[in-house]
Amino acid sequence: MTAIKHALQRDIFTPNDERLLGIVNVCKAGKKKKNCFLCATVTTERPVQVKVVKVKKSDKGDFYKRQMAWELRDLTEVDAKDANKENPEFDLHFEKVYKWVASSTAEKNSFISCIWKLNQRYLRKKVEFVNVSSQLLEESVPSGESQSVTGADEDTLDDYQELNAREEQDIESMMEVCEYAISNAEAFAEKLSSELQVLDGANIQSIMASEKQVNILMQLLDEALAEVDTIEGKLSSYEEMLQSVKEQMDHISQSNRLIQLSSTNNVHLLEEIEFLVNYMDLSKGHIRALQEGDLSSPKGIEACINASEALLHCMNVALRPGHDRLLAVKQQQLLFAELRDAFARRLTNHLNNVFVHQGHDQSSSLSQHSMELMLPKHSPLHRDLLRYAKLMEWLKNTQREKYEGLMGTYVDYMTRLYEREIKDFFEVAKIKMTGTSKEGKKFATLPRKESALKQETESLHGSSGKLTGSTSSLNKLAVQGSSSRRSQSSSLLDMGNMSASDLDVADRTKFDKIFEQVLSELEPLCLAEQDFISKFFKLQQQPVVGGSEEVDGGMRSRPLTFWTVSLLPRKDTVRLMMNKIFHSIEVELNNLIALGDKIDSFNSLYMLVKMSHHVWTAENVDPASYLSTTLGNVLVTVKRNFDKCISTQIKQMEEVKISKKSKVGILPFVTGFEEFAELAETIFRNAERRGDLDKAYVKLIRAVYMNGKHVTSHFFEGVEARVAQGVREEEVSYQLAFNKQELRKVIKEYPGKEVKKGLDNLYKKVDKHLCEEENLLQVVWHSMQDEFICQYKHFEDLIGRCYPGSGITMDFTIQDILEYFSSIAQSH
Repeated sequence: MTAIKHALQRDIFTPNDERLLGIVNVCKAGKKKKNCFLCATVTTERPVQVKVVKVKKSDKGDFYKRQMAWELRDLTEVDAKDANKENPEFDLHFEKVYKWVASSTAEKNSFISCIWKLNQRYLRKKVEFVNVSSQLLEESVPSGESQSVTGADEDTLDDYQELNAREEQDIESMMEVCEYAISNAEAFAEKLSSELQVLDGANIQSIMASEKQVNILMQLLDEALAEVDTIEGKLSSYEEMLQSVKEQMDHISQSNRLIQLSSTNNVHLLEEIEFLVNYMDLSKGHIRALQEGDLSSPKGIEACINASEALLHCMNVALRPGHDRLLAVKQQQLLFAELRDAFARRLTNHLNNVFVHQGHDQSSSLSQHSMELMLPKHSPLHRDLLRYAKLMEWLKNTQREKYEGLMGTYVDYMTRLYEREIKDFFEVAKIKMTGTSKEGKKFATLPRKESALKQETESLHGSSGKLTGSTSSLNKLAVQGSSSRRSQSSSLLDMGNMSASDLDVADRTKFDKIFEQVLSELEPLCLAEQDFISKFFKLQQQPVVGGSEEVDGGMRSRPLTFWTVSLLPRKDTVRLMMNKIFHSIEVELNNLIALGDKIDSFNSLYMLVKMSHHVWTAENVDPASYLSTTLGNVLVTVKRNFDKCISTQIKQMEEVKISKKSKVGILPFVTGFEEFAELAETIFRNAERRGDLDKAYVKLIRAVYMNGKHVTSHFFEGVEARVAQGVREEEVSYQLAFNKQELRKVIKEYPGKEVKKGLDNLYKKVDKHLCEEENLLQVVWHSMQDEFICQYKHFEDLIGRCYPGSGITMDFTIQDILEYFSSIAQSH
């Protein structure tokens, strides 16, 4: 084992500046025995590192190699398995447990003892040794093989030093001189012993020769010891002196700590006082402004605004813990609450008075408009009230009930004011439309109770916009402007029977201008009021809800009314107020539309175009605004009147009766449709609702065709009337007016050539007025073809039932009809 230890030291540990202090030959427990060596080593450099190194032979077996190493500080436990019986097994607990079997119990004990000594000397963290004999954990190591392996004791570990190069050279030179050093070790040892004795004698003689120097050295040591005693005495006296100084310094230090603590407390107290003074102190000027500030002058309003903001800032300051217990703080909070309540009352009363006074001034200016079709401007009122916008915001954040009360007061007042203005405005518009008053006559001088317009238009009021008055009174209203005005029921028949000058285009143009002026006046009025409401009542953002009125699931404890606007989003609140203020606009507009439709049903064309344009403009500004919503509702009524106008024209065409004596020619409503198309194209040029006109064209042209076909329809209508009266179908031919000879005359008057010519003329008229982009011509033409064929089949069936066996048929067939329609469409 000594030779192995020497070889390992030389080949493995010396190159790494390490010393080998303990070694044991082991193999892993429970596996095939593959021997290796566990080595306990220390480094030669400081700080000393202690390791357990696993060394094994190479695969060829010609040299040793280092396989694994563990730091001894990572070792937590050494388990020797049995402290009383010999057992070569032991465990080392590093990051995991390694189980080993030593080649002998003695080697195991020697290695464990070496580990214990290294642990005691170099490590602060002591390793736990389990099942280890107490004899192994002593400073000395038993003699024998273990002594030779691990060294004598802990001092031996430190005294061990390998030979340097010079010492090795000297030993080699000595062995070369004594050739028998290797062959005769005993003779060599005796020689070395004799030489050692000679050297020891020389050393003793040298020591005896230096006795005098030794005595001198001892004397110097005695003097040094005496000097040390003297110094120690002085140090003791100094220590006693410093002890009193230490006590004094301790007292001073304690006093300094108390002074520093007092200073810190004073600083904190000063900070708290400054905080309360800076954030909870309202200046006398602000208090005076809140109590006595002039709310009617610009400077006074500005002072009140600054004071109210300062008060709100003081009331909303975030107090630090404990501040609310201070009497001064409680007094200040009470003062702030009293100032807030008093100023809120004073501000509310003043704004109520402002609403009343401004309304009085506004009402007094209405007389100047008289018969002018203009709505009063409220910009001065808005400008004056907007000076209080910041105060309204303050009131909104501090006194919600008073804020909502002012909203209600403003809306109630403005509702009455606007209702009066809008009513007068629409009465002027109706007078101008009907011509019941001369332009120079002042509207203010008209007695309301005696006004003919008042009497005749009262029946027009109502949200539905329908006429509820008597027919006679409305007819009177429609024609009272001039004796030359056309009948109230304008139609294509009337247009066909009149010349262009008889159409009274000036009246329609006048109506169009009046209706446009009405919408143009209403639009800026509504937008200005909505903008003012948003700014004055600070509804640009969501209302702040807090305190006892917090929203829970969208509902508060008190019932939802018009004024509990804090539940509503901003746009809903504004819309609610606008609906209340301008509730009369929709009613008056519907009444005006009904009046215009009664005067001339074709006015619905003008109104549809104008109203559509204003709706489109309002939606571009704000799709959710009151103006956009209201005009959109009224547009529905206008569109309904337009559809009713078209339906009325179709019905009148269906009810046209043509005398049998009438000669062949163009029917009146055909010419009327042509002139209607010219009028409609003028009105709907570049209009947003062009599609509505195109759809109306389809219906009208179909009606023109269906009611303008060859007059045979009148003959067959008479046949159907006789059958309906109870005459049997086979007996109709015995009726004088509907015998077979009369049937042949009717059919002869309308040969296929004439039918095709009439269809061609109708196609030209349709093509002239229909919009090409929408392909309406093809749709109408195909519809006319289907209707024509359907009517033809009906006539053929009627002839077969009422004139059986007569052999009488139409001059053309269904195939001829298809050819007529196809050739006409291709030729154009």
